[in-house]
Amino acid sequence: MNMKKETALILVLSIALGSACGTATKVAVTPADPVVVPVTAPALNAGTMLSSHGTDAVLWQSTSAEAYRISQQAFELARIRLMENIQMPSPKKNAVIVDIDETVLDNSPYQIHIGHEKTTYDQASWKTWTDMSAAAAMPGAIEFLKFVEQQKCEVFYITNRDVRELASTLRNLDSLGFPFADADHLLLMDGSSDKTERRAQVSATHRVALLIGDQLRDYDERFKDRSINYGKDLVETMNDSLRRYFILLPNPMYGTFRDAVQGKGTDEEKLERTEEWFRANDY
Repeated sequence: MNMKKETALILVLSIALGSACGTATKVAVTPADPVVVPVTAPALNAGTMLSSHGTDAVLWQSTSAEAYRISQQAFELARIRLMENIQMPSPKKNAVIVDIDETVLDNSPYQIHIGHEKTTYDQASWKTWTDMSAAAAMPGAIEFLKFVEQQKCEVFYITNRDVRELASTLRNLDSLGFPFADADHLLLMDGSSDKTERRAQVSATHRVALLIGDQLRDYDERFKDRSINYGKDLVETMNDSLRRYFILLPNPMYGTFRDAVQGKGTDEEKLERTEEWFRANDY
């Protein structure tokens, strides 16, 4: 029974009783206090918190004119380096090795998706994304690789996409007009993320004139080890060869840099290590 009906019933009964007794009785009706139900905000899980940590990185990669221009600039520099390097005679045909994700294809829509879902990367959701073959080209990438083709060089795509993503990856590259988008020029991951063997496979038949990627491991697997000064000392050691043979694109969304802090394991473990890093490095 709602409050209005309850009040009306009391008044009717009061009047009836008053009439029966010969006296009109005034009844003071006080509305019941409203019931306050406490609302508890849902607890943030580790995946949600890790996802929120990467918000600025995803915004920068997907929306900033700076990221757009840096990508263009990287491929402009790549033209210069390529022309310098192919001047040297070689009995082998020249080749350029490129990574795919965040190097020639932009997967920031996937990062936006997991950010919106407040979760982190997993193979199932990643495979759903790559099956769509919907990634756009990184700015300057198609133009550069067509330029490579014009210089009578071949392009090899060495990626840590899984072998099960072969068809969707080729479909994506081909739909955008990338040259050499065929199974002979696409080397996917089959077990190990170490690209050393696959690079050696290319260099056995071609002179690798240039490599391009968003991770230093796209150039040399030694950069997987970030235990000493986050790998920066190794950069200094290898600077001459990096400057000549490797073009690096920025990727603040994921990569070895993050693994160096978070390590492997559950989202809870990664979050704990991340928060410990912030505590340890807070001024």
